[in-house]
Amino acid sequence: MRLFRAFRHEQTDRDTFYRVLAADSAEQVAASTPLRDRVLLDVGGGPGYFSDAFEARGATYVGVDPDVGELSARGEPGRNMVRANGTRLPVRTGSVDVCYSSNVLEHVSAPHAMLAEMVRVTKPGGTVFVSFTPWWSPWGGHETSPWHYLGGHYAARRYTGRHGHEPKNRYGSSLFSFSVGAALRWAAACEDATLVRAFPRYHPWWANWVVRVPALREVVSWNAVLVLRKDGDA
Repeated sequence: MRLFRAFRHEQTDRDTFYRVLAADSAEQVAASTPLRDRVLLDVGGGPGYFSDAFEARGATYVGVDPDVGELSARGEPGRNMVRANGTRLPVRTGSVDVCYSSNVLEHVSAPHAMLAEMVRVTKPGGTVFVSFTPWWSPWGGHETSPWHYLGGHYAARRYTGRHGHEPKNRYGSSLFSFSVGAALRWAAACEDATLVRAFPRYHPWWANWVVRVPALREVVSWNAVLVLRKDGDA
């Protein structure tokens, strides 16, 4: 409920929303793997809202983002932020303990490539934690929702007509259709990591079963999470 209340202000009060989201993210990742004295790479970290939350739990935080506007959204880019593309990470293979990404996959034209890169840079025995907004969820079209159910291009045109400017998240350019099913199929086929857990991020624990139901999971999962363990000895 705290996240949903903050979510209402995502466009108007980003500081509040992302601080609440960062705290929740650190808590969820910490439930999957220890963070103290671990190196964590945040793919799509933007201006660094997540840095404080992860460092407070003892992690060494490094974030990457390809967008200069996002990196400097709070002024100067953070000291631990690097401009880089998530599908071509400038990070040595097997060098981070935790590779994390929140709400980025739906903004990448090649999500499978980004997932593969996240696995590559993670140490054997390390954790990959990735969450994203499925296209068919109520917020799949982001600020153009719920009209994305009638098509991404239609939703974007409708938004532009009503607001006099294009949406921040432009379908086909900075917003793409990616499904829970596609993510699970990629995880099942991944040769270098094993899927540990998949669940709808904002649901109570007793509703985690929805991720196992095709079609239903696409609509009711506002945000989907995959937790993978990199194969090999730690």
